[in-house]
Amino acid sequence: MIAIVDYGMGNLKSVANAFEAIGSPARLVTRPEELREAAAIVVPGVGAFGDGMRNLRARGFVEALEEEVRRKGKPYLGICLGMQFLADVSFEHGEHAGLGWIRGAVKRLEPDDRRFKVPHMGWNDLRLIRDSALFADLPGEPVFYFVHSYHVEVAPEEAGAVTATCWHGADVTAAVQKEQIFGVQFHPEKSQQVGLHLLKNFVQSARLCMRTSSVE
Repeated sequence: MIAIVDYGMGNLKSVANAFEAIGSPARLVTRPEELREAAAIVVPGVGAFGDGMRNLRARGFVEALEEEVRRKGKPYLGICLGMQFLADVSFEHGEHAGLGWIRGAVKRLEPDDRRFKVPHMGWNDLRLIRDSALFADLPGEPVFYFVHSYHVEVAPEEAGAVTATCWHGADVTAAVQKEQIFGVQFHPEKSQQVGLHLLKNFVQSARLCMRTSSVE
């Protein structure tokens, strides 16, 4: 079972519909104990970082995610806000602690060229800089749909976690991976066929992770 964490932020139904479209139905979960039944976990979200982390904590999901993802090794896919949660801290409307799974900080986009507006909204091609299971069998510069004003500035010691960037007046972290933990700043559920292909790759990666765990 693929669990989509419902913590009150964003239209999660579109993400569920995308998994349905690829033949891998996912379930919206509202209680942390439901994650015990999940083979893989997806955390989407739009909105403010501080509100999102408060909701996760208030509903008991932070401890549950630590247990299921960090300790048990279940695959995690963070989409947009769900990727930003991976960082140590966000400076969106104050200072807010994140999960701290990938060293870095969430900061406002600051394009060097004023022609690039904030929020970053629309289609953008990626520069793939490291192999990642998410991008298997995709073109060298796949195009995805973005809607955001903040992004993760990964710490130098974690630079190897960055798998893709895009250009929006400056380099923007578009995707990360650390072991079985994935994050994408763009919205695969809004990115047509290329987005569905990425979700298929995540499901395949989750199945491989499950098989490996069962052998061990």
